[in-house]
Amino acid sequence: MELIKKCDALDGSNSDNCKYIEYSFSDKDMDLGIATITGRYPLDGYCMNTISKELVYVLDGCGKIFFENEVIEFKKGDAIFILPNEKYYWDSKYCVVSLTCTPAWSEEQHFLVS
Repeated sequence: MELIKKCDALDGSNSDNCKYIEYSFSDKDMDLGIATITGRYPLDGYCMNTISKELVYVLDGCGKIFFENEVIEFKKGDAIFILPNEKYYWDSKYCVVSLTCTPAWSEEQHFLVS
């Protein structure tokens, strides 16, 4: 068992439009992040995770997630499953999402692409 209290989680930012709280457990198979998105992320192009599956649960707000060939509208209570190497970007005036990655997210596997 492992507990990470909110005061011990890591606050960060991918951009002015995407702030996050990272709960990095010692288990490298899974992690948890909470992101607040207020605009388009990334500002240009797409983001992509080359290794992890990402399970997203919308805690608050609404918006759209744009994939190369599909646009999904989401709102509080919805869940989104993103496979490795899928290119996407977020567009929301305000949303808070819970992101669980397996294996655990790392900066080396996250890319911004055109």
